[in-house]
Amino acid sequence: MAENTNKARTLKFDIFRYNPAEPEKAPFMQRFEIEEAPYMSLFLALNQIREEQDSSLQFDFVCRSAVCGSCGMMVNGRPALGCQTLTADLPDTIALHPLPTFGLIGDLSVDTGRWFRGMVERVNGWIVRQDEFDRTALEAPMDDKIAEKIYEADRCIECGCCVAGCGVANVRPDFLGATGLNRIARFMMDPRDERAQESWFEVVSDAEGVFGCIGMMACDDVCPKDLPLLEVYSYIRRKAVASIFSDGKDNPAKL
Repeated sequence: MAENTNKARTLKFDIFRYNPAEPEKAPFMQRFEIEEAPYMSLFLALNQIREEQDSSLQFDFVCRSAVCGSCGMMVNGRPALGCQTLTADLPDTIALHPLPTFGLIGDLSVDTGRWFRGMVERVNGWIVRQDEFDRTALEAPMDDKIAEKIYEADRCIECGCCVAGCGVANVRPDFLGATGLNRIARFMMDPRDERAQESWFEVVSDAEGVFGCIGMMACDDVCPKDLPLLEVYSYIRRKAVASIFSDGKDNPAKL
């Protein structure tokens, strides 16, 4: 029987280390080495490092299934989810940094929650009705095609990868980013929302909204859920232009 000469790679991880609670210690990169295992993800690799080499290493995870969005990080300079990224697709040396634009908690852990809460409050990211809520009323039927478009937008897991990869968001903290504009489009399409069209454009029709985008579309490139963000931007811009020539009572445009 022939001897198996295939050897597992030794992976070198250069990981950003900094604890804001200890400002007297300057940020630095720390190297860890582990042996690659079959089907190893960054999530598994980081857990192995924390369990076997340094229990103080900070990073976030919850679901391991690309659903919660907690494990976003910069992988060799590109935003990605740790649970979704296989080491087999990466070189022997892997540099890991926290996502930019968000508040740093420590090492690879960032506070996306504060940013997303602020974004939702800015855009009133919920259905607005003028009538009084009736808990006994049946849910209003919706056209299947519109429901599918809303569902597609609702697949956003708020991981922050699109924000981290956006050149505008990295220099303009008030820019809504792709995830904020995607949320706006979701409610603009929803026929249950009774806001006048012009109220939306007070939020999106300036440099902090859709017209602040410089068109590089890194957000579309790095989205781990492959949301059609280019179509979202086009939809909002078309609606903005259409509102100039309408009375604000037009039906939801097609995405």
